[in-house]
Amino acid sequence: MQLRPHQRTKLDDTEDSLFYSLPRLVTHVDEGFIQQLTSLYREQLKPNTRIFDMMSSWVSHLPDEMQFAHIEGHGMNTEELARNPRLNHYFIQNLNENPKLPLPDEDFDAVLNTVSVQYLQYPEAVFTEIYRILKPGGLAIISFSNRMFVQKAIQAWRESSEASRIELVKSYFQSVPGFSPPQVIARTSSAPNFLQWFGVSGGDPFYAVIAERQA
Repeated sequence: MQLRPHQRTKLDDTEDSLFYSLPRLVTHVDEGFIQQLTSLYREQLKPNTRIFDMMSSWVSHLPDEMQFAHIEGHGMNTEELARNPRLNHYFIQNLNENPKLPLPDEDFDAVLNTVSVQYLQYPEAVFTEIYRILKPGGLAIISFSNRMFVQKAIQAWRESSEASRIELVKSYFQSVPGFSPPQVIARTSSAPNFLQWFGVSGGDPFYAVIAERQA
């Protein structure tokens, strides 16, 4: 599915660098989501490999006991990334202005994107770059919930149901020849719908879409 121009628009179209100029040293999802994500990383990632943590912040949610050969970070706020103890190196770049990553071909065993995919205006270009920097057999893990900065999420995401957002991320992978069929992990909120209407969520829903760069 190719996004149409209006689907890429944001409510706040000012420079992204202004919005992200102040550090936000908070977690954007609840502890249940974080535990599920760390468990997923424990299952899917291998120690002593090279990781690219895309659109990262001051915490990466990687298992404490796992050591990696190199973790490259990327984001929009220097202070947040400087405080992330897992990053060996990081760089600042607005992927909505320039999706081309300053990273070598086939250099990473895994690419991670946590609760940030909703802000990509040109996801097809970014996922092409994810494919390029992954080694054959490397994994891309895109995780998200139902939270977002509404003013910076693209229209296609804002106006979609949670199920439609899963399909949207799958379509980003499917837009790039060479990825395996995306695998979906979906764990919705445990609270009944009528309680969710009153703000009782029972925990943030957890979604992850995973694909491999095929040899």
